[in-house]
Amino acid sequence: MLKEKILRRESGIITYGLTPPKQRNTLEKIQEISQKQIERIQNLEIDGLVIYDIQEEADRIKDERPFPFLPTLDPGLYSNKYLEELNIPKIIYRCVSKYTQEELSEWMKVDTAQDKFSVFVGAASRKQKVNLSLQQAYHLRNEVNPDLLLGAVTIPERHIIKHDEHMRVIKKMENGCKYFISQAVYNVEASKNFLSDYYYYCMKNQIEMVPIIFTITPCGSIKTLEFMRWLGISIPRWLENDLKSTENILEKSVDLSKEMYKELLDFALEKGIPFGCNIESLSVRKVEIEASIELVEAVQQINKRMLYQQVQA
Repeated sequence: MLKEKILRRESGIITYGLTPPKQRNTLEKIQEISQKQIERIQNLEIDGLVIYDIQEEADRIKDERPFPFLPTLDPGLYSNKYLEELNIPKIIYRCVSKYTQEELSEWMKVDTAQDKFSVFVGAASRKQKVNLSLQQAYHLRNEVNPDLLLGAVTIPERHIIKHDEHMRVIKKMENGCKYFISQAVYNVEASKNFLSDYYYYCMKNQIEMVPIIFTITPCGSIKTLEFMRWLGISIPRWLENDLKSTENILEKSVDLSKEMYKELLDFALEKGIPFGCNIESLSVRKVEIEASIELVEAVQQINKRMLYQQVQA
């Protein structure tokens, strides 16, 4: 149903995001990790599974990375070889700058008879060496597999400074993007500002809005908090103070994530903006992964209640 929900521009889409295991892992370890992921995910009521593609981002920021960068398995390979028994649509991220035209074309040509989903991600910074630009990847998709249901990334935090995130979204829509998945959000104000400008621009120019799927994630330690900041996630000072001061940072972050999602969903529903939620864990710690599963179940209940209320109204 994911394809239909996206094309019908429905609210309430739920996805779960994960990163493939590190390449340095043994085959046995990869199989162990994938089996645990399958067991956690298979009974969740989600519309799709997001599988990330990781790229080095040293050029984006001068600060030292809190966790070392280690290459991961190719997301397409991991999906097909290790997560095949998960019978749910899979959205494969592609950091297009690290692929050649031939490599990306070859992947897009495989299984064209099946519904295929992907999110194209551009270079982390202007300094980064690229094999393929985002615009070139869009053109390639139109030539090789125009039926590939294409999505893109949106970063509401950029709207704080540049005030043009909605225009980035519009431009990507013009290139065929049918849905957007945000970077993890902890700044409700920035997210609302972006959604508001997106809504009013589309209304003024008679553009049909596409689903915006906001990512939420638990934070279970100061180390995870530092990693979130390094990734560019905007965390308001008051919220950071609350997380650092609480006796249980994980529980606090889960409660905050629930409240943020409810507030953003309410804001979107009032304006008729197609809105969804992607849940992930930025940490490989078991407690944070389990908290992300708890968040999925919480979002399911929030959706059922708030979408039902909207229908009744």
